[in-house]
Amino acid sequence: MFKRLSKYINILIKTKKTTIKDIANVLNISAAAVSKALHNDSRISEKTKIAVREVAEKLNYQRNHLASALRSGKSYLVGVIVPRTNSSFFSSVIQNIEEVLNKKGYNIIITQSNESYKKECDSIDTLLFTQVDGIIASMANETVDLSFYEKIKSKGIPLILFDRGENDLNVDYVGIDDYASSHLIVKHLAEQGCKRIAHIGGYKRTRIFNNRIRGYIDALKEHNLPLEEELLIECNLTIEDGRKYMLQLINLQDKPDAVYVAGDYAALGALQILKENTIKVPNEIALVGFGNEPFTAMVTPTISSINQHSEEIGKQAAERFLFYQNEKNIKQNLNKIILNAELIIRDSSKLT
Repeated sequence: MFKRLSKYINILIKTKKTTIKDIANVLNISAAAVSKALHNDSRISEKTKIAVREVAEKLNYQRNHLASALRSGKSYLVGVIVPRTNSSFFSSVIQNIEEVLNKKGYNIIITQSNESYKKECDSIDTLLFTQVDGIIASMANETVDLSFYEKIKSKGIPLILFDRGENDLNVDYVGIDDYASSHLIVKHLAEQGCKRIAHIGGYKRTRIFNNRIRGYIDALKEHNLPLEEELLIECNLTIEDGRKYMLQLINLQDKPDAVYVAGDYAALGALQILKENTIKVPNEIALVGFGNEPFTAMVTPTISSINQHSEEIGKQAAERFLFYQNEKNIKQNLNKIILNAELIIRDSSKLT
């Protein structure tokens, strides 16, 4: 019996690309049962699932997601769009999205925009062509026109935004309280005795950075601290931006005694400039970043930063997608999940 099956399998491998029907013929079960087994359907026994997976592996079976999606209306693929993958925050979010979705039989397709609006639009078109069952995204810094995201909604595909997103889209969103985060940072610096606090932030056209800027401005007012145009800077928050604008700040006639940077990579660049110019941190200028990247606990001095709860954001974003799959309810209800801000205080801002 097993010799006959083995011979049949060898013939199939040599002659053509394997299909679900071929697996079904080997096991003498229906193609529908094979399909359900490959998608980890609970109605199929574990014994059958193991047998299907073993035969599929021997036959070098490659699932044709596009054909499957066209036949069944379901691809078991979810698109994930991030600004970049070389960030601990985004890689952690991706990992947690994948862990949750894999348990339910879904795989993810990861694309990165590199903060480019055009690349983001191309990614959306590619994911839609691939017939993904949903898209989980964090927008690029350049994105202002939301028409491509509206295209996702118009096709009835669940769209969940995380970290960066726009309220105008009326879709689910998962992130931290950016406004409250700025309040925490300014409060901490004020309590350390800082009187002139600068902010190197992202562009206010992006909701999260707008919220961080608003939080910074309102917190300054609450603590009776000066708000001056030269102390508020908008940029892409790269390491190079951190270096450039920290140099600009320390060359002011009345330089700040603290700088709140809305991204850890830019905060790292800012720290480099302070050290290169032999400015003592935090005694002369205190520094706080945002994101709690691993390197913030490794550099000297260690950098105070906001913990963005990447693990929880990834899990919650995946769960929101699964909610729409389980409920069969594509009409989204604008469920916003806002996680509490948490400031990790380290050496770069400890003055007292």
